[in-house]
Amino acid sequence: MTKPTLMETTDSVDSRKVPPSVLRQLLQIPVIVAALGYFVDIYDLLLFSIVRIESLRALGVAESRVLEEGVFLINMQMGGLLIGGILWGILGDKRGRISVLFSSILIYSLANVLNGLVTSVDQYAILRFIAGIGLAGELGVGITLVAEILPKEIRGYGTSLVASVGMMGAVLAYFIADSFEWRIAYFIGGGLGLLLLLMRVSVFESGIFAAVKEKPVSRGNFFYLFTTRERFFKYLRCILIGIPVWFVAGILMTFSPEFGQALKLDTPIVAGKAVMWEYVGLTIGDLSSGLLSQYFGSRKKVVLLFMSLAGVLIAIYLFVPFQSATFFYGLCVLLGISVGYWALFVTIAAEQFGTNLRATVATTVPNFVRGSILLMAPLFLVLKDQFGILPGAGLLGLLTLTISLLGLWQMEETFGKDLNFLEK
Repeated sequence: MTKPTLMETTDSVDSRKVPPSVLRQLLQIPVIVAALGYFVDIYDLLLFSIVRIESLRALGVAESRVLEEGVFLINMQMGGLLIGGILWGILGDKRGRISVLFSSILIYSLANVLNGLVTSVDQYAILRFIAGIGLAGELGVGITLVAEILPKEIRGYGTSLVASVGMMGAVLAYFIADSFEWRIAYFIGGGLGLLLLLMRVSVFESGIFAAVKEKPVSRGNFFYLFTTRERFFKYLRCILIGIPVWFVAGILMTFSPEFGQALKLDTPIVAGKAVMWEYVGLTIGDLSSGLLSQYFGSRKKVVLLFMSLAGVLIAIYLFVPFQSATFFYGLCVLLGISVGYWALFVTIAAEQFGTNLRATVATTVPNFVRGSILLMAPLFLVLKDQFGILPGAGLLGLLTLTISLLGLWQMEETFGKDLNFLEK
């Protein structure tokens, strides 16, 4: 018997299919770019909230009108997010994931550069609306792309990486706004987006979508979600499980100075700092929820665990007597961790629906959750006037957690689900 030559031995080794490591699969260009894109998205999304008062004063808005004009601009941004969520979702299923990622980042980056040049509230409002449209497309389509290109066994790692990196954009926004004049902060955000756009040249399209694009099937039909009772309730459940995330961000953090005053803390609470610490917690939570879902082999169990933790921490935040501002900010971190299933919730939405509707669902769902603040804020004001700020917020928190648990109750478990299917 003759021994194999060196070349024959090498060929036999090379011919073996050695699976790439998990880390190598995760660190693909589309995953990295989606994570950095969401980082810039969150930076730009929250920057206005951080520089709201400073920028409006610089534009000559009277002190008595700062709150009113700020609410108007936030509503304009939210209107852009709602419209953009539907627009980009439909285009993501009709034209492709990559084209939406390119287009959305270009729009919100240019809008944010122009935000640094505004000279009136009307200009500001138009540009916040346009920025909102652009910002609406980043997360949902990014998660869809990552979910479709990664093996189903490690999908949760990828979507958690995108969200946890993205959430740190809020921390950067706080420190940039604290270090620079508000116009410069907008220029920096827009510039980061345009730099990221250059990276996207090397991003490739999802193979699952590319295959579906050649088939004669309806894609990106938003109204198709409402054609059957089963499909509508599946879509509604995807929205409901995310509501507590925005209750914490939109109510507890936004009005944190008022809650701090009601709790009689030793130091006034700064809303921007509370939001920053909450997003530190969200970063930890998004990473943890993804890892736990992989460990337990379940999305639903982990979401239930985080919702339960959120319920306990909301009760402590509102009803446990403490007077330390430091303790309050620590609670903001813990609350952020407890609602840090944001990436998991968007991943669940993407996994529930077929390739011809996946981007539509994954993009509209988080933006409708963000839009829920348009209902929660007025309801909070009514409950506050009726019962007081702390009990009112407690009742609203109980309501949001109850409806989210109802949404989770009959939701399909999607861990490890093959995404190569269509909605028919």
